[in-house]
Amino acid sequence: MALQILQPLIYAFAVLRCVMASIVLAEHAILQTIALVLSPVPPVYRTVAWLFTAVHCRMLLALAGYGWIQVEMVTKKKTRGSQLQEKWSPKAGDVIVSNWCSWAEILWLAFRFNPVFVLPVAPTPQSGESDASTATGRRTGTGSAAIHKSSNMQRTAITGFHHVSLFKILSLLGKTPSTFGLPLEGARSLESIRKSADRPIVVFPECTTSNGRGLLRFAEVFDSSITVPVKGFNVFIMCGRFDSPTHWQPSPTCSIPSSIPIPLPQPLVHILTIPFEPSRLTIRLLAPSESPSTGTFLESDVLAAGGTKATLSEACAILISQLGKLKRTGQGWEEKTSFLSFYYSKR
Repeated sequence: MALQILQPLIYAFAVLRCVMASIVLAEHAILQTIALVLSPVPPVYRTVAWLFTAVHCRMLLALAGYGWIQVEMVTKKKTRGSQLQEKWSPKAGDVIVSNWCSWAEILWLAFRFNPVFVLPVAPTPQSGESDASTATGRRTGTGSAAIHKSSNMQRTAITGFHHVSLFKILSLLGKTPSTFGLPLEGARSLESIRKSADRPIVVFPECTTSNGRGLLRFAEVFDSSITVPVKGFNVFIMCGRFDSPTHWQPSPTCSIPSSIPIPLPQPLVHILTIPFEPSRLTIRLLAPSESPSTGTFLESDVLAAGGTKATLSEACAILISQLGKLKRTGQGWEEKTSFLSFYYSKR
């Protein structure tokens, strides 16, 4: 009864916050456009653009219920104080690798490091042969008999990457490399973008968002020529972890694209649907001394931790799984694309 009485106030508060967030986004777009006049002087332009980005992203996080986000520097080794004092300081051309659940970690990364965001593109994945031997339940055609393992999706190689704006990536959450709407033509390799970047690069090897309860299969987003330990640039490993949602603190994760036909940035959508505080977000950063780019990181470390091959993507998957205590599901963006296609066909 009390909730019914308060419901109009709850919705009014959500609309008010959404309006304020829209003003912040509009102000950000205007000021970033004005700042372009400084582009002939790159150092000044980057500083001013970062300042605007930091202020506006922090305001959006506060309006969305994240006035404070817990950040933990994590080390797997049991050592005394010295390693816990390590700091993250990504430079131009360095790579930040993270899992991907929502818009919150994107805004956090934007205001902390003002990085370059990239999104992968790939053709629509094709399904493989179904595995009839894994069918379960009575074969009556109803009930548990209708539950069976779906067709295995063929692994689809990433064609390349596009550098996208903060607005763009916030409006594409939940989609996959074949449904981002980005062209296959003109896509560049991650290494090519990295070499020309004037800021750190953020890459999400899952290639799409998850619900945050597990880790999707990592795609091979790095060039095959890059081996571990990585040389030539630094790799920073991060994991965003959300607390289990409750009735009063729902999850802000965006595992499925918004059903709103207008491509609104997801913070606006979630401010409307989450009137109060969302579930708590914890950012876990791996100590740089344990990164795959340190000389002490060996291929055997990947294989000993259960990795199937000693690639940088596999090393990052293992480290993020350990960092966030997330189970690796074995399902990738290809399976999600198939699921979303089936989901939308039934609506």
